[in-house]
Amino acid sequence: MPQDLSLLLAQPVERELPSLRDVSEERASLARAPGKWSAKEELGHLIDSAANNHIRFVRAAIDGEFRGPGYAQDDWVRLHDYSGIPWETIVNVWFQYNTLLARLVDRIPEERLDALCFIGTSPAVTLRFVIEDYVLHMQHHIDQLLCREVITQYPSQ
Repeated sequence: MPQDLSLLLAQPVERELPSLRDVSEERASLARAPGKWSAKEELGHLIDSAANNHIRFVRAAIDGEFRGPGYAQDDWVRLHDYSGIPWETIVNVWFQYNTLLARLVDRIPEERLDALCFIGTSPAVTLRFVIEDYVLHMQHHIDQLLCREVITQYPSQ
């Protein structure tokens, strides 16, 4: 049901907000390792993912299917220059965007959850899968940027 998927998204967004707000500006600006994103860049990547998935969710819900490109995540992160944006701003944008997406998901007609989505050159998947995958992807990156001992596996294995 759309309401279940909406909760699947809304609950971790609400749950993770305090932990993200506790990250200092200094720590958010440091890369986890050479060649890795900083917390600012990683949460920025999740904003970019939200933007890309927002279009997928809406088009599949309205048109009955989605056909579109994947996205060049490193290019998006670089172009947005999340490193130059205050951590508090990035956290607030991430929270607000995902709150909007949870509301959107709640309003998707049940029958549209089976709409096929053709993303880049990947095999077709249902809109339901895209939503569930988005939430798993988000949790994986939040676990990483918060340096948790247990990282949600993505893709699921």
